[in-house]
Amino acid sequence: MLKVVVIEDEELVRRGIVMAVDWASVDCKVVGEASNGEAGLEEIRRLRPDIVVTDIRMPRMDGLEMLRRLREEGCGVSVILLTAYSDFSYAQAALKLGAVDYLLKPFHDGELEAAVQRIAERGRVRTKPGDFAEISSKNRYVTGAVDYINANYGDPELGVSAVARSVDISEGHLSHLFKKETGYTLTGYITACRMHMAMHLLLSLIHISEPTRLGMIS
Repeated sequence: MLKVVVIEDEELVRRGIVMAVDWASVDCKVVGEASNGEAGLEEIRRLRPDIVVTDIRMPRMDGLEMLRRLREEGCGVSVILLTAYSDFSYAQAALKLGAVDYLLKPFHDGELEAAVQRIAERGRVRTKPGDFAEISSKNRYVTGAVDYINANYGDPELGVSAVARSVDISEGHLSHLFKKETGYTLTGYITACRMHMAMHLLLSLIHISEPTRLGMIS
């Protein structure tokens, strides 16, 4: 069974991750938790977990700084970063420090378990387009909107109006339905989709470049 440490400054969010996530289903057990990066660093050193789930923005020491210090100490623990901020620079910094996944809050039921399962099965996350959020809805407007966004996330002109036109419904009505059915705002889902794909691309580039560097050494 894999050991997990959860680091999150918002107590309700932290307790939700510890208590509501189905850790047993992915053969994991939460062995420790902390409310900031400084305390989290000590917990990781003490408990030597297999996986760390941590927020990025926290008091006293943020998640990225904590991860940087762990790597400097030679700690190779698998880290899943959580954040409510969709700044691509976070994703870049996370990957450079060896994070294996990056989830935008609020994440949906099953997303964290899926990220942990990928770590358990492969050691490193290898995602594919469209699997970052399992959207389940019987509403044809919502499913149509999800399909359109997943197919056109790379279009810089993609926005609420374009999505609404694609399913032939008003922006206001679609926005209401989408939020009710998925928990995401339309803009939030578009951003999450783009962030996920950016992470996928960066991971692919890292995996491609690694053999090249090894070949140059030999």
